[in-house]
Amino acid sequence: MAEKGLFSYRKFWAHRFGPAPFLPMSREEMAERGWDSCDVVLVTGDAYVDHPSFGAAVIGRVLEAQGFRVGVVAQPDWSSAEPFAALGKPNLFFGITAGNMDSMVNRYTSDRRIRSNDAYTPDDEGGKRPDRAVLVYAQRCREAFKDVPVVIGGIEASLRRLAHYDYWSDKVRRSVLLDAKADVLVYGNAERAIVEIAHRLASGKGMGDPRLLRGVAVAADAPPEGYAVLDETRLTDDPGTRTRPPRGVPLAVELPGFEAVVADRALYAHAARIAHLESNPLNGRPLMQRHGDRLLWVSSPPAPLSTAELDGVFDLPYARAPHPAYAGRRIPAWEMIRHSVQILRGCFGGCSFCSITAHEGRIIQSRSEDSILREVVAIRDGGEGFTGVVSDLGGPSANMYRLGCKSPKVEAACRRLSCLYPRVCDNLNTDHGPLIRLYERARALPGVKKVLIGSGVRFDLAVKSPAYVQALVAHHVGGYLKIAPEHSEPGPLALMLKPGIGEFDRFRAMFQAAAKKAGKEFYLIPYLIAAHPGTTDDDMLNLALWLKKNGFRVDQVQTFLPAPMALSSAMYYSGFNPLAPVRRADAPGIATAKGLKQRRLHKAFLRYHDAENWPTLREALQRMGRTDLIGPGKAHLVPAWQPRGTGGAGEGRRGAPPRSGPRKRN
Repeated sequence: MAEKGLFSYRKFWAHRFGPAPFLPMSREEMAERGWDSCDVVLVTGDAYVDHPSFGAAVIGRVLEAQGFRVGVVAQPDWSSAEPFAALGKPNLFFGITAGNMDSMVNRYTSDRRIRSNDAYTPDDEGGKRPDRAVLVYAQRCREAFKDVPVVIGGIEASLRRLAHYDYWSDKVRRSVLLDAKADVLVYGNAERAIVEIAHRLASGKGMGDPRLLRGVAVAADAPPEGYAVLDETRLTDDPGTRTRPPRGVPLAVELPGFEAVVADRALYAHAARIAHLESNPLNGRPLMQRHGDRLLWVSSPPAPLSTAELDGVFDLPYARAPHPAYAGRRIPAWEMIRHSVQILRGCFGGCSFCSITAHEGRIIQSRSEDSILREVVAIRDGGEGFTGVVSDLGGPSANMYRLGCKSPKVEAACRRLSCLYPRVCDNLNTDHGPLIRLYERARALPGVKKVLIGSGVRFDLAVKSPAYVQALVAHHVGGYLKIAPEHSEPGPLALMLKPGIGEFDRFRAMFQAAAKKAGKEFYLIPYLIAAHPGTTDDDMLNLALWLKKNGFRVDQVQTFLPAPMALSSAMYYSGFNPLAPVRRADAPGIATAKGLKQRRLHKAFLRYHDAENWPTLREALQRMGRTDLIGPGKAHLVPAWQPRGTGGAGEGRRGAPPRSGPRKRN
């Protein structure tokens, strides 16, 4: 069944007010617009920046384009319901998002320490959003107006739509829909679902049956009429018979229930696997998961937007600036992207530690060249402080623009977790020609001096197009290029669904050759992950030795953080591998660094050059029987001495021998 065009609805009567310079944040602004009420009030954990890189702004402008009056309550004080009622009672619904990040990821480090800053808050101030913001905001909206429907969305709700492992409480939690007591959860890029919900409610006939909408989760008594159920509540080698559903009828897949995945980690891993296998919007089936006596219904993934629809979303009249209420205050997240342009959505890489595919989907949705260039011109002509440098033309991956499956028939049936692992799929179109042409047109615009690529480049795709690497290096690198090999060792890389380090070496050679041809000196910045599931101390040591051998001294490293719904998080929690069918006969075999001491050691290996880490590394090398790597030579990983002021055993004057004895020289 074809999807209804996003902008094909008859506009609501309030469209006569026209677009607002900014969506109102106060009753005074509403009065200036001639509004007596809002149709929709959006509540967000971020500051309100009217820019298409901020989810609340996108949803607000899309609803406004449908004719609805939309107000914004940004970063409200959650100690009472009063701020949530500041714009009055919405006529249709509250729309709630934690913001562009999961609130727990935003507020806590991978070591569960609270952050002192928040890039999405004026002046980078921390503490302006609650833990589990979607739950708190939903509760306060109910207190403000108990009879107004509550719709939750954004990445926090999207990735918590099923029973999920929560790293911060170290337990499996229920679907956020049920804990928030929301009416509907919209997941992924939710323009289609939110527009349909708004028009249904505006009709005065209620929401209808939301189970039949794509990209939503609701509490239900049963599947819709006519659906048969495919039982995936047990492992494949568990005893018992399974009835086959009849052919020719729509299927819903029942996952192990909440209580089952809490009690059985193998079932948790199994449920995670099945949920990801059903993520292709061309064949993904609805999911069911029982929570006690309630049934959670998660409909099929949202249909991707067409290029024309995506252009329409990005061409809406964004002010491309923070709301005037923040005048004189800096919002770091806005400053980072203010001169950048998003050219696509989605990612078919399927990295197991990443949540992009689970949220945005794996089918690439690309804007037209003209739409992208219009935005570059808008930056050039209206962007305060623009110096002629566009900081990025990118997305989740910089070089997936207009790439996708060559065969619609294959794509409609495919359930692969990644199009790039264990190797680039033969059915994948890897032609970078359209992206090269886009780059050419962008840098040819008058007033544009430089177009940089700030998004990470997927190197195993880039090596398929030497012309792209040449164009990238010759025109779009500003000294450094971000690249993400993530690790050097085959064990962790296989669990990450990342290519072997040989592919990185190929790209590096092409990059260096292109730089030499262009007469420029550029550098790669490798992104790496410490303490990913399945990574041993020896793996991290080998990675440190690889870094040293290749002359890398990296600063941008991260310790693995188990985000909700990521397959790596299922590995971390369960010890089972959800990349393959989970069987009872397979004992949990994925060892993971969970203790703070070991996690910090793994990160220390990545920063072997930092003297602060030398005491930790010396202790580990002694324990691992690798004292041959302690010493002053080029073949050693860390010296035996410690610079003054860095702490640790053997501290002394920089260059002085350790207190335990004389220091040998090569």
